[in-house]
Amino acid sequence: MNLFSGILYNLRGLWLGLRTPRLLMLGLLRFAVVALLTVGLSGVILAKHAEILALLWQRPESAWIVWAWYLASWLLSLLLMGISAVIAYLLSQILFAVLVMDLMSRITERLVGGPVAASPRVPVMTQMGFLIRQEVPRNIIPVLLTLLLMVLGWFTPLGPVVTTIGPLVAAIFLAWDNTDLVPARNLQPFRLRFKSLVRSLPFHLGFGLPFLIPVLNLIFLSFAPVGATLYHLDREKRVTGSPPEASM
Repeated sequence: MNLFSGILYNLRGLWLGLRTPRLLMLGLLRFAVVALLTVGLSGVILAKHAEILALLWQRPESAWIVWAWYLASWLLSLLLMGISAVIAYLLSQILFAVLVMDLMSRITERLVGGPVAASPRVPVMTQMGFLIRQEVPRNIIPVLLTLLLMVLGWFTPLGPVVTTIGPLVAAIFLAWDNTDLVPARNLQPFRLRFKSLVRSLPFHLGFGLPFLIPVLNLIFLSFAPVGATLYHLDREKRVTGSPPEASM
């Protein structure tokens, strides 16, 4: 699996989600919650836009380079909107989205041919509690640390490098939050699941790249569990020798 495969699975999941009424309803529910949180956070963050830009770069007096200052202002606005979407996504995860993600994943499994693997015979509430606890080491802490590094990078000589790498790292962990859903539901140890992430970093980067597109990232994040489940279903079929489902 390479970077292009990750992008393709994300698009396949979005397409299947839009064509399936139950998945569409759940995806729109996630979209509504994330969108409302994003709008609220964007309003707060962008209200401080001028102060943040002034800390990074005072408006130059020269008319020859003031255009670069305006360009930096627009780029900063887009970056802040992206950060707002990521923070809103994390808040929605904590509040209720893990339950919706798991339901979307189960529906996807039934639509395209059954479960990836035999689930442990444990109560559903035990599985859900395990999934919710996994949000901390799997997503919330890594992404928040990445955002912190991005902010700190604005005030250091390595700022451009850190600001570029930070969103890519966040995209990988946001992708993993979705692709890790099926293994976590089957109660696989965190250590094994993290090794699986390390072995497939290009795929996860490709899967997470659409999450960096302002506005559209809200849609991709809403239906990401579908594409992540398709990825696990196809991978299991390759392991067992069954013919994979047709793409798109």
